[in-house]
Amino acid sequence: THEKLCRFIARESESVVVSVGYRLAPEHKYPAAYEDCLNATQHFLQHLEHYGVDPARVIVCGDSAGGNLAAAVSQTLAGRSDLPRLRAQILIYPGLQALDFNLPSYQQNRGVPLLFRERAAFYVLQYINGNASNLEEVLEGSHIPVDIKLNYRKWVSPD
Repeated sequence: THEKLCRFIARESESVVVSVGYRLAPEHKYPAAYEDCLNATQHFLQHLEHYGVDPARVIVCGDSAGGNLAAAVSQTLAGRSDLPRLRAQILIYPGLQALDFNLPSYQQNRGVPLLFRERAAFYVLQYINGNASNLEEVLEGSHIPVDIKLNYRKWVSPD
């Protein structure tokens, strides 16, 4: 689905673009997609000379679920001293939190196509366990224990 865009980015930026065809939910539940992206990135970083890539210029990028995966791979690799450091991450409308689907951005954009609030929650559930039977609980916010909400309120709150 992203081949034309990847080719365009490679051509216009005169760079090497590696696109990972990771396993998709709901057939392949978490952490399958993450493991695929992490393994591909590690392999690429270990063989940069084969591809003629400067180790100081590697960036990971992703959109939507791929943005989530790029962020997770970046965090995982951040402390690795055996691999070149990533120069940057580019996250395009990434799915980064599933604690609260009632934050202002979800409320303000709840009816904006393409990714309605309910669809976003549905896809998160598909990604995590392939089962959206508790969709209403997730939309209400009752899927997260109060103590966890309190621990993360500094980062995930309307403020």
